This record gives sequence, C-alpha cells and structure tokens, in this order.
Amino acid sequence: MAKSISWRKLIQKFRTIEWSGPYSGGRHFFMTKGAQKIHIPNPHKSDISGPLVAEVLRQANVPISDWEHI
Repeated sequence: MAKSISWRKLIQKFRTIEWSGPYSGGRHFFMTKGAQKIHIPNPHKSDISGPLVAEVLRQANVPISDWEHI
C-alpha cells in the first residue's frame, strides 16, 4: 500500500520521473508524459491518503515498489 503524501511532494516525485504539469483541467489538475495523462487530486491542507496515491500510481502505470524509491 502506498503511503500518504503531501500534494507538493506528489508533484515533485512525478516530475522526477519525467511527468509534466500540473495543468488546470476543469475540476482537477492533470499531469502528462507523452500521450499519457493522469488526473491528480486537488491541493488540500492535509496529505493525500495512501489509497488515493495508489490509485493515481495505478493510472500512471508506476509500481508502488518503484514509487517508494523515488
């Protein structure tokens, strides 16, 4: 299971693995990598929950084991 993380740290880690953004896209922000696009949670004061981080990683095709080492 993925660990909870701050919105800012989530963005930093995705940029480390060559995702661009975040871009405004209606209700949610999104990031891109080539033709791939993922929606990311809106920024809040609290951390993003582990299950939600896991869902974003699944959509991005990033294994949780790899994510933990970024």
